[in-house]
Amino acid sequence: MKNPFENLDKALEHRIRLQIMSVLVTNDAFEFNALKEMLGVTDGNLASHIKALEREKYLTISKSFVDKKPNTKYKATERGRTAFKKHLDALEAVVKQQK
Repeated sequence: MKNPFENLDKALEHRIRLQIMSVLVTNDAFEFNALKEMLGVTDGNLASHIKALEREKYLTISKSFVDKKPNTKYKATERGRTAFKKHLDALEAVVKQQK
């Protein structure tokens, strides 16, 4: 029997990265400050986890200005959505195996 833990995505094993992807997969896009507030993390903490997800090409970043203030939005890529689904499927397999 194959070990279902082998199918878990290392990039999504950290709870904050999993939370970020949960938000992005269920929304079209999400702004930095709204994401920071929702997750209850600091600017630096969020930025480092976003950077890790960006390296995996799980999200895209768009920067603009709104009322002369910088505005950063994130969006899940198709690769990120697929990885997120596979990770959830692997978690489900782990849970089912434990029953």
